[in-house]
Amino acid sequence: MMSMAMLSWGAGSRKGLRRSDAVVESRSGVHFVRPKSKIQDISVGRRIAAFLRGDGNVDYLLSVESSDGKAKPGKLNSLDLKEKIKEICCGDAHVVLISHGGKALHMDTTQIPRRMKGLSSEHITQVACGDQHSIALSQDGQLFTWGQNSNGQLGLGKGEPSTMSPQPLKSLAGIPLSQISAGGDHSFALSLSGAVFGWGKNSAGQLGLGDLSDRPEPVDVSCLSLKKTIFISCGAEHTAILVKDGGVFTCGSGRYGQLGHNSFRDELRPRLVAELWGSKVSQIACGRHHTLVLVGPSKIYSFGRGDQGQLGNGQIVNQCVPLATCALVTSVEQRVTKLIAGGNLSFALCDSTQECQKGPAKHKPTIRKREALNDKKIGKWISNCNSSWEKIQSEITEICSSASSINGSFLETGCDEHYKTSSGYSGLDLSLARIAFEKLSTTKKERKVMLKVESVVRLRLLPSLSPSPAGVEGLRVYLILPELLRVLLKHNRGTDLAVSLAEAILRLHPDSLKALGMLWFSLSDSFIGALVTAFRSVCETLLDGIPKRLFGHEALQKVVEVLQRVYEATHGKVPENMFQIKNINIYDQTILKILESCTCIYDLEAKFALFKGTARKMKEASRISWFQPLDEFKLTVRRTEILESALSQLRSADHYLLRHPLKVKFEGEDGVDIGGVSRAFFSLISKAFSTEGSETLAISKENNDKDSQYLWFRPDDEITRGATEALYMGMIFGMALYNHCTVNCIFPQALFKKLLGLKTTLEDLEELLPCQARGLKQVLDEDEDVVDDLYLDFTVKDHDLIENGRNVSVSKSNRKRYVDLFVDYVLNTSVTRQFEDFLKGFDLGCPCRTWRMFRPDELMNVLCGENAIYENCKSSDKTVKDLWKVFFEYSDENKKKFLSFVRGTDRLPVGGLARLRLTVHKLHINTDEHYPESSTCYMALILPNYSTIDTLRNNLTHAINHCEEFGCS
Repeated sequence: MMSMAMLSWGAGSRKGLRRSDAVVESRSGVHFVRPKSKIQDISVGRRIAAFLRGDGNVDYLLSVESSDGKAKPGKLNSLDLKEKIKEICCGDAHVVLISHGGKALHMDTTQIPRRMKGLSSEHITQVACGDQHSIALSQDGQLFTWGQNSNGQLGLGKGEPSTMSPQPLKSLAGIPLSQISAGGDHSFALSLSGAVFGWGKNSAGQLGLGDLSDRPEPVDVSCLSLKKTIFISCGAEHTAILVKDGGVFTCGSGRYGQLGHNSFRDELRPRLVAELWGSKVSQIACGRHHTLVLVGPSKIYSFGRGDQGQLGNGQIVNQCVPLATCALVTSVEQRVTKLIAGGNLSFALCDSTQECQKGPAKHKPTIRKREALNDKKIGKWISNCNSSWEKIQSEITEICSSASSINGSFLETGCDEHYKTSSGYSGLDLSLARIAFEKLSTTKKERKVMLKVESVVRLRLLPSLSPSPAGVEGLRVYLILPELLRVLLKHNRGTDLAVSLAEAILRLHPDSLKALGMLWFSLSDSFIGALVTAFRSVCETLLDGIPKRLFGHEALQKVVEVLQRVYEATHGKVPENMFQIKNINIYDQTILKILESCTCIYDLEAKFALFKGTARKMKEASRISWFQPLDEFKLTVRRTEILESALSQLRSADHYLLRHPLKVKFEGEDGVDIGGVSRAFFSLISKAFSTEGSETLAISKENNDKDSQYLWFRPDDEITRGATEALYMGMIFGMALYNHCTVNCIFPQALFKKLLGLKTTLEDLEELLPCQARGLKQVLDEDEDVVDDLYLDFTVKDHDLIENGRNVSVSKSNRKRYVDLFVDYVLNTSVTRQFEDFLKGFDLGCPCRTWRMFRPDELMNVLCGENAIYENCKSSDKTVKDLWKVFFEYSDENKKKFLSFVRGTDRLPVGGLARLRLTVHKLHINTDEHYPESSTCYMALILPNYSTIDTLRNNLTHAINHCEEFGCS
C-alpha cells in the first residue's frame, strides 16, 4: 500500500494528476488521491501550477483561454531538467525553481526554464512569488527581489523601476530571516525571533500597518512584536499570520470573508481569528481569496471565497467564519503534512501511520543550523582543522562573514526568550558566546582557527554591516563581537579588530546608535564590563608609542569615541573607574585634541589637572613676549560694597582681558595678590550673594533653614531693569573657576546641569523646591479620582504651560505631561533670559572651555569645594585625595551607600554635596587590614592610612556594603 496520499479541491483540482495517479474517492468536490509517485510539494498561481515529485522532477500545467474567455487548466507537462529540484513557487504566470545545489531557475509562459544569472553565485534556500514579482533568500541571509515594482513590492525604495534582474534588498541586510512570503503585490519577511517586515501594496490594509498607504521599503509591523510569529501566508490582498501558541491573525481585504472574522470588512491591523481561539492551529495557507488552516493531525478549516469549490465544503458560496471542510483524512493511517492553497485551488499532502506518531506537522523556520555559530561548531573546526582545513576555512568564511548568521547565533532559547527581543532586550544569551569563543585559546590548532575567524570578521563582516539595520536583531553583532575581542586581547591580539569594530559602530545612523545604546544598558554587569574593559584596554595600547605609530591617531580617536558613547549610554550603571585610563600625558597636545570630547577616560584629578594646564597655557598665550611678565586683569574693590564695586568695574572692562590672570586689590590695603587676596574676594562676594541676593539671584523662599538656602535665578518677568546683571554674575563665577578659586555659594545641581547642557528633571526641582516637587510626585502617584479632585490646570503662577492652559484640566491621561511642563517652566522657561546671560558671562569669565568635561557634581565640587573638615590630615594628603577620587568614580548606587554609611541616610542635605559637612579623621596607622568606620551622629569618617588607592577602594566598598559591621552609629 502506498504511504503517500493527497487531497485536492477547487477549480480543476484533478488536472494536476498523471494517468497513473489513482483517485480513490471523491466527495463533495474533494478528491482523495494516491499518486503513483510521491508528491513532495505543490504551488499554484493564477495561470500556472507546478507539482514537485519525490524524485526531484517537476510537472506543470498552464491554463488556456476557452472560447467563452475563461481560463481553463491545460495539459500536464513534465520539465526535463538536469538538476533535481527541492523547492518550487508559482506567481501569476511564472514559476521559480530551486535545485538541491541552491541554484535558482525561472520559467514563464515560454515554458523554458532559465538560470537566474543574477543569482548564479548565490546558494538560494527559499523563494516566494507574488503575481508579478519574486523574492529569494540565500544561505548567507541575503534577500533578493525582482519583477514588477508598481506598488513597491520589490522593497527597493520609492521610485525604483521594475527589473527582471535580482536586486539585493539592503534594508534587511543583517537580519536573520526564517521565512519569506509574497502575495499579489505585497511581500513579507519574518525574522528568526518573530519580527515581521512588510512592504508593497497596502490598498486593503494587507500589510497590517493600520493605514492604506503602500510601502516602497520594508517596514516593521510593530503590532506583531512579541507575538512569537512563526509563519506568514499571503493571498492576493490579504495576509494570515500564525503564532507559536497556535493563534491565527488576519488582515487586509475581507471582501469574500477570507479573514474569518464573521464579517466582510477589511482589517487594517492583524486581528485574532476568534473562532479558532484555543484550536492550536499548526499550519495556514492562503489562496487568492480564501484561507485554509490545519488543526490537529487532519482537521482542515476554510473560509473566504468559495464560488469554485475552493473551500472544500461541497458548496459554492463565500464563507466568513472558519468551518470544517469535507477534506477529512478518513484513514487512521494518514495525517496532513502540508497544507497548500493558491489561486482557486486547495491541496493537502498526507503521509503514513509511522510518521503519524510524531504528531501534527508544523511550520518550522527554514534557517539552516550550519548558518549559526555556536561552541559545537567551533569545537568541530578545532578538532578537524588539520584533516579538513580547506573545507573548514570555507565554512568559517561563510558563517563569520554573514551578519545574519552572526545575528542569528547565541539566542536565548529557554522559554522562547529570544521572541521577546525589543529595544531593551537583545534576545541573546551572551554566556553561550563567551563559552564558544573561549575555545579559541593558545594551542596551535586553536590559534589557527582563531586567526581565521578574526581575519574574516575584520576584513569581510565588519565592512559589510549596514549603517541602518532594520531592527534590534540587526544590532546583535555589536554585542557578540566584544566577546571575541575579549579572547583575542588575552593573547595580545585584536587591536585592529577593535578599531574596525569601532569604525562600524560609528557608521551607524543616529537612531541605530541610540538603539544600540539601549542594548548596552540592558547588558548584565559581566558583559557590559567585558565590553568596557576591552575597549579601554585597546585605548591604552593605542596610547603606547609603537601601536600609535602603526595605527595612527585616527584609530585612537575612533576607539575612545566608542568608549565615550558606551559611557553615556550606561551612565550610572557601570563604575566610572572602569572607563578611566591611567597615566594619560596631559601635556601631549595632539593626544589631548583627540581625547578632548571623551571625558569618561579621565578621573577627577586628571580632569582638573588638564583644566588647570589648559587655562595656564591660555594665560601664557595672551602675553606679547616671553621676555615680559604675564599681563593681568586687575580688579580693585571695596570690602564694604564688594558686590556693587565689582559689578561696576566689570561693566566697563575689556572682556578680552579676562583671559589674563586675575589680580585683586582691596581699596586702602597694601596686600599683593599671589592667590590669597583673590580667594578672599570670592569668599566675600559669595557671602554677599548668599545673604543679600541680587538683581539676578534670589535666595530660595521655600527653605526655612537660613544656613541651607539655595541661590537661584529670579524669574525673567520679575526683572525690572532693561539690562540684567546676570551677565556679570556669570562672569564672576567663571573667573573663580578660571583662576582656581572656590565660591561658598549654595547652588542646586540643576545649575551645573544647565551649564553643561544637560536636561533637568523632577529630582532637580525636589532639591530646589522640595514641597512643590513632593506635590507633583503625589499628582503622578494618586488615583484618577483624586487627581480630578485636585482641580489643577495647565498653569504655573498664572502662566499657561500650553496654549489656553487655564482651560485644560489635569487628568490621569495628561498628568505626566503636566509635571514635565511644570518642571521645565520653573527650571528653564521662566528663567530663560537670566540663564542665557549668566551662561554667556560664565564663558567670558572662564574662556578655557575644558571645564565642560566635568560632570555636574564634579563641576560643583571644583567651583564650590567639597566643604569637608579634616582631622589629623589635610585635603592635599594622598589618602584624602584618594578618598574623593574613589567617591567620584563610584556609581550612583554606591554613592548613596556611602552617604548612608556616614550620615545614616542616602539623601543629601539641602544644598547638595557642597553642604555635606563631613569630618574626615585619618588614623596614623599604616595598615591595610582595617576597614573604615563612621559615626553618623557626628557625620565623621574614620579612615586608616592606606598604602594604595586600590586598598582604600576595596576596603571602603566593603564597608559601605556592610555598614552595620563597622561601627556605623
